[in-house]
Amino acid sequence: MLRVRRFTTFRIRPAVYRDSRSVQLAAWTVGGEPVPFEHAVAQPFEPFSIGQEWGRPWDTVWFDVRGEVPADWDPAETELVVDLGFTDEQPGFQAEGTVYRPDGTVVKGLEPLNAWVPLPEPGPFRLLIEAAANPVVQVPYEYEPTTLGDKATAGDAPQYRLAEVSVSRRDRVVWELLQDIVTLDGLVDVLPAAGSRRAEIVHALERMVDVMDPDDVPGTAALGRQALAPVLASRAAESSLIVSAVGHAHIDCAWLWPTRETVRKVARTFANVLDLAERHPGFVFAASSAQQYAWLKESQPALFERVRKAVAAGVIRPVGGMWVESDTNMPGGEALARQFVLGKRFFLEEFGVDSEEVWLPDSFGYSAALPQLVRAAGARYFLTQKPSWNETNPMPHSSFHWEGIDGSRVFTHFPPAETYNSDLGAHDLARTERSFRQKGAARHVLGLFGWGDGGGGPTREMLAAAERKQDLDGSPRVRLSDPHSFFTTAEEELSDPPVWVGEMYLELHRGTLISQQRSKRGNRHSEALLREAELWAATAAVQRGAPYPYDALESAWQTVLLQQFHDILPGTSIAWVHQEAERNYQRVAADLTRLIDTSLDTLGGDGDTPLAANAGPYARHGVPACGISVATEIAPAAPYADGDRFVLEDSSLRVEVDRDGTLSSVVDRTTERELLPGGVPGGVLQLFRDTPREWDAWDINDEDKRSGRDLREPVSVGIADDAVLVRHELGATSIEMTIRLVDGRVEYGFEIDWHESEKLLKLAFPLDVRAERATSEIQFGHLHRPIHQNTSWDAAKFETVAHRWIHVGEPGYGVAIANDVVYGHDVRNGQAPDGRPMTTARLSLLRAPRYPDPGADQGRHSFTVSLRPGGIPEAIADGYAQHLPLRVARGAPVEPLLRVTDPAVVVESVKLAEDRSGDVVVRLYEAHGNRSAATVHTSFAWSDVAATDLLEREKPSQTVRGVRTGSGVDLLLRPFELLTLRFRNPAA
Repeated sequence: MLRVRRFTTFRIRPAVYRDSRSVQLAAWTVGGEPVPFEHAVAQPFEPFSIGQEWGRPWDTVWFDVRGEVPADWDPAETELVVDLGFTDEQPGFQAEGTVYRPDGTVVKGLEPLNAWVPLPEPGPFRLLIEAAANPVVQVPYEYEPTTLGDKATAGDAPQYRLAEVSVSRRDRVVWELLQDIVTLDGLVDVLPAAGSRRAEIVHALERMVDVMDPDDVPGTAALGRQALAPVLASRAAESSLIVSAVGHAHIDCAWLWPTRETVRKVARTFANVLDLAERHPGFVFAASSAQQYAWLKESQPALFERVRKAVAAGVIRPVGGMWVESDTNMPGGEALARQFVLGKRFFLEEFGVDSEEVWLPDSFGYSAALPQLVRAAGARYFLTQKPSWNETNPMPHSSFHWEGIDGSRVFTHFPPAETYNSDLGAHDLARTERSFRQKGAARHVLGLFGWGDGGGGPTREMLAAAERKQDLDGSPRVRLSDPHSFFTTAEEELSDPPVWVGEMYLELHRGTLISQQRSKRGNRHSEALLREAELWAATAAVQRGAPYPYDALESAWQTVLLQQFHDILPGTSIAWVHQEAERNYQRVAADLTRLIDTSLDTLGGDGDTPLAANAGPYARHGVPACGISVATEIAPAAPYADGDRFVLEDSSLRVEVDRDGTLSSVVDRTTERELLPGGVPGGVLQLFRDTPREWDAWDINDEDKRSGRDLREPVSVGIADDAVLVRHELGATSIEMTIRLVDGRVEYGFEIDWHESEKLLKLAFPLDVRAERATSEIQFGHLHRPIHQNTSWDAAKFETVAHRWIHVGEPGYGVAIANDVVYGHDVRNGQAPDGRPMTTARLSLLRAPRYPDPGADQGRHSFTVSLRPGGIPEAIADGYAQHLPLRVARGAPVEPLLRVTDPAVVVESVKLAEDRSGDVVVRLYEAHGNRSAATVHTSFAWSDVAATDLLEREKPSQTVRGVRTGSGVDLLLRPFELLTLRFRNPAA
């Protein structure tokens, strides 16, 4: 085979283009952010030459290309070949270009493996290339800190050298021969070494070299194809898998580039797809993320209209039904619901498409709440491949039913190629055959092909591979298809699919629960503000007739949902992305605060009575849930010194703080039970080494926990007003910790100025509780996880996600730990020094990865954490109290729009309908994990009420058991059931 491969590399590949002509070049450097075509084309262009350097980091250079297509050249063979100075890195992670005609229409994109442009009929032509000097930030397997991810520190050195721009004639026979060779050579690598099929292919390839003239490849290419034709005609085995090949281009909304660059990546990719579809009937391209279509509509309206026509023709298939391919671990329940509401609504309004496939191939684990949300959004299918990255335990199924916490099931498929960037090559297809776990019971699998992240999407070479592998011995059968056809076929074929219950935990990338805490705080705070803004605006609209700020709320939601993308909220992007995210969160906070203040002013009227507005689902301090009233002030317990300790006590707890800043005792005065194991301090800050084996911002490794130390040497401990104040200093890092006792819970406040590198900070609470599992809040419910390490599955979950609270308990007794902006937790059982069992719960506060943002998390951070004895209901209430503190208001008390009779049934959102009809929409869920009956009483009259899906479309429901016309609804909810109610024609 060495002879064949050498002949291919040095004789056949160079002969694909047999003639070339030079062009005239000129260039204009933008020197800043991208500009529209209309602006660029009017600028003064200067002469430019091949070999000249161009492009400071993140800058753009426009090239004016003028040339002539020879009169005797076949237009079908004539192309402009461009090499912007492409490097060896993967497509999508370096320079890219967009090619325009002089009238401003987009021709296609330029990338390393898609570097050609169709040219017009013979004669003179002019094209313009918008070339993006995106620096190479990703260097595989090195992950070294780089200044290139921040435009302010990226420098001015040119990134690229223009290597080629030429008018060239592609020899179609030589190109087809090359595709034949690539197909067969790939099989040589994956077939059994001693097998007869491999020997047959090797013989044919050797024969191909024999019959060709190395000095006249174009003249003998047809002979070479004839030599290979018999082995290419050999049919696949009847038992071969059938790969439904769907064009795809996974484009991260931001990652190693900012969102503004993604806007251009999307345009380039869609332009390539449209060009490819014109040349290859039957090709179908699936693209998710309504946000990316919206960007295209705004930035390239003419191109968007071409996409609209392609959608209508079935060539482009909008899939996913979400605003972006979101992280699913950290977004709150209502935010995940809105991903579907905004995403599906965009597809329906723009294309008339109601996607049934949820498309999340690359998110970092999948919440057990998702199946219910998928079904509530009107979808039926779920796709991912990310769990194939698991470090320890492979997922046992490829096609299966996934069951969520409420019992909802969704048909799920993992493409067994274990990639969403397949080239349909032999290696990917062999992996498909090897990895498919339903062999024998099923034959249909999905194959996603195309270069992602701006790498150009599907290519003509990939389609050539698909054509040759329709029925080829040694390969699965490949069929061009579309997602919906695949899913319906696969579901019908697998009559009794296996079932996976609960979360799909990714045994990798656990550090994403901690990295870039400012972005995480912005998300959590924005979710709270959005709830408040919608609630008070809806209340003001119904009770006072105030206008509802539909547009402002939708704009805020779009920003927050975008930044829940799976490389933004998880903290795995370059500095530029997170700096922009933080600015966006500040803007969202300011905008929503204004909306809230306006609504509260409207509701309060002219009165001046001090009030508290409670946007939470539970009454607090005399203020009803979702209402405004006079609050009863609850003062923290006053701390006092007692010997060498400080004491805080109220009617519920007695807390002792040692001189080293840790808890030495927490006594539940109701039961006289000590929460801390004997001789073990509580509330301990712990510092660990954090040096991942790879993927810095993404990963933490369990072995680094062996290197930790307790921080028990504060620079000062003393009483400050109503708190015990503890100060730590670690070099340039300072930690200020206040410990209060408020209303029966120990409350920690942290102000941290963080300047560590490759360190992980945790807060540990050892508890005298014999627990077998920990309970963590997730979207619209909670999840129980074992805290032992009996199996490899249990041991792999050494860092897990929780939202506003976790709970650790034994029969009849437990402890709730709530927080305002922590997602990463670990809970393990163990033994106290006296040999008795104990359980240690830890919250992960901060880390300091160096790649891709070397300045990640440096600077100031705030956290609030609380601890109290109690059950899951107390944990839920404390979580909401942390999330939605009472807001100061003035005026007259305001009756809530609704009241729920059972605390197990939680109101998650109150808003006006998406269709702007003025109907009131209420989303609620069963939070305790029980079957719960409740009545929703309303303070406003209405003509009708209906259960709906997430898009507020009426659907049959057994949950609504009775309607008290105009005043209430009787409900019976299953454990963790999510319900959306729509009250029509509301009136005060």
